[in-house]
Amino acid sequence: MPTKQIFNTSSQKPIRQTLRNNLTTPEQKLWVRIRNKQLGVRFRRQYGIGRYVVDFYCPEIALVIELDGNSHYEEGAQEYDQVRDAFMKSLGLQVLRFTNVDVMNNIDGVLVEICGFVEKT
Repeated sequence: MPTKQIFNTSSQKPIRQTLRNNLTTPEQKLWVRIRNKQLGVRFRRQYGIGRYVVDFYCPEIALVIELDGNSHYEEGAQEYDQVRDAFMKSLGLQVLRFTNVDVMNNIDGVLVEICGFVEKT
């Protein structure tokens, strides 16, 4: 019996490409610091998991990194994020969330937290 593909489904490819080609400034700032195994593991950006596209994903250590902008604080958004995070956790993935403000004003602190998780695994 074939298993359903969960990661990077072909139906999401245009969405993922559009998101990769239009990174927000905080996404760009973090990507410059985590790409090319700078933290010892490979991250992928705008990666499809189930019906969601996550900002950054490291399959090697089962880590999802999400950057939350203003839209994450609108009505209903936090409930949506909770459902999304629960889905990721049901797949055995850990989710780290940072605000765009964290990335823009304290990128070193964000990297310390990510590195702490990388070192634990």
